[in-house]
Amino acid sequence: MCSETRVILAIVAVLLFSCTSYRKIQKIGSGEVAMELSTSDEILSDGPPESLTDSVRGTSSDGPLIMNAIRDAESGEMVATDVISASRVVARFRNVAERSGYVSIGFDVMVPCGLSDSRWQLRINPYMTLNDGKIPLESVYITGDRYRASQMRGYERYRRFLASIVTDTTEFVKVHQLEIFLMRHFPDTYAMKTDSSFVSDPMAESLFGVTQREALEHYRKSLKEKLNEGRAARRATMFRKYVKDPIKEDGVRLDTVIRSMEGDFIYRYTHTFKARPGLKKAVISLDGGLYEDGKPVVEMTFPEDITFYISSLSSLVDEIQKYRFVVLERRAYDMTKALIDFSQGSSKVDTMLGDNLSELARIRRCIGDISARKEYVLDSLVIMASCSPEGSFELNRRLSIERSEAVREYICSYVPESWRDSLRVSSMPENWEQLRRLVRNDTILGTDEKQRILSLAEAADQDPDRTERAMSRMPHYRYLREKIYPKLRSVSFEFHMSRVGMEKDTVHTTEPDTVYMSGLMALKELDYKKAVLLLRPYADYNSALAFMSAGYNHSALDVLNGLDDSQPKVCYLKSMVLARLGMLDEALKYFCLSVAHDPSMRHRANLDPEMYLVLEKYATLNINQ
Repeated sequence: MCSETRVILAIVAVLLFSCTSYRKIQKIGSGEVAMELSTSDEILSDGPPESLTDSVRGTSSDGPLIMNAIRDAESGEMVATDVISASRVVARFRNVAERSGYVSIGFDVMVPCGLSDSRWQLRINPYMTLNDGKIPLESVYITGDRYRASQMRGYERYRRFLASIVTDTTEFVKVHQLEIFLMRHFPDTYAMKTDSSFVSDPMAESLFGVTQREALEHYRKSLKEKLNEGRAARRATMFRKYVKDPIKEDGVRLDTVIRSMEGDFIYRYTHTFKARPGLKKAVISLDGGLYEDGKPVVEMTFPEDITFYISSLSSLVDEIQKYRFVVLERRAYDMTKALIDFSQGSSKVDTMLGDNLSELARIRRCIGDISARKEYVLDSLVIMASCSPEGSFELNRRLSIERSEAVREYICSYVPESWRDSLRVSSMPENWEQLRRLVRNDTILGTDEKQRILSLAEAADQDPDRTERAMSRMPHYRYLREKIYPKLRSVSFEFHMSRVGMEKDTVHTTEPDTVYMSGLMALKELDYKKAVLLLRPYADYNSALAFMSAGYNHSALDVLNGLDDSQPKVCYLKSMVLARLGMLDEALKYFCLSVAHDPSMRHRANLDPEMYLVLEKYATLNINQ
């Protein structure tokens, strides 16, 4: 065939190909050829995800040939199919269930052959809309083989550029000329050419008359080295120049290369996500584009959104109000202590001494908390200071009273005005009871030392001064004075209160069970572990529901077996948990009971995937009857 004929045929082929692409683009732009989005017929499994096993990634080079691909229900992998039904029912919504705090959704993306071309890449970007906004999902790329070949050519050009960057620094040294110089002028040194021993710079200078650095610089190819450095610095710029459309790997679930133009492409997309409290639905939408050489080809028409309505076991919560029996006392008592330091022999409150500032601030907060309790009125606040055993008992008695008065005067300005007449003072000259308690719990003193101190302290009630003198002669007295005695210098605050409007000393009443209500709230917020922890002791319908929601099916069944079967929700939960355990005949029995008590349970079963087989048996039973 002559060259002119070949040229003419090539031109005709190009024109025909261009006309075909133009017609395709026209159909795509008019919406005649468009993707379809439908709910998957696959029944999704219960429970949390298994590390997103539905992810499928193709290779970034030749890639697999996947035409009319669907996900195999057994293996979870993409497999090829030859036949697509001519009649396709596209559902715009589907019911899915939340289980163990997770929701799994599945949908099919069908790409007609009219969207395929060897020079094109179709980028499909699904996103999910929940109550709190849009969430992008991993993309699906369908790439023509010529498009991928063009991408790979860019990578190859960039690879050749990288190969041109010299990494061996000896390339920039005139090694041959340097060796001739050494051979002519320093034969002894040249003989060291194959010697691997290290020669220091001062030693080389004594041999050469020049340093190693000077010799190296003299025979260095500086211009070539600078050019190489400039080339290395342009890596990012050259990547953008050669690779105009990089192959994306992150955030792409499937990137497959299509070599054939025949047939449609189906991708079954599954996604599992953590549920949110109050989540009722998830809307799936598609976005993306058709690209040639990295640039958009045509504005595409995307299919209508599909909606997944989400059901949760938490919607079966029984909003029962539980109460607990309580006995109210008219009088109430509260007490706290503060370790307030005083200078020796002084009763002045010094906020700069020791930890007094923080201790007094804590007492003020305590007073504020108690005064905020409007159901009580203060009868008296007794302030009692105590001293350590040093000094005479009589001196400590006076000192403790003075310190109690000083603390009362200090806090008087921080209490409500109605409290000021109720402030009382008391004293404990020497707190021997606290000393005995501290000694028993001490981890430093030995057993014999503890026993001797405790024996002496028992006599403190009869003669405290004599007891303290006896203790001062003990070997461990210094430890007592430095570690134990400071903890005895404290001030206690005793709050004596009475309940407002209450005349009897005790009243028997009921009040809402806040623990139970917290358990119900945890159920609604899908915090199933907390719900089980709080509701377990009640062994009622809601505790069984908490067990089921957390996946504790046997525990749930134990609770349900102790409840009244006349309650429709009880029967329904029992049917569901029996179905989970594979006891379908028993499950059908209790499902029939639940429907007999409340016909709406029949419709509820459509929302729970565990009831699928039970519903089949129920339908068969009704047909036979």
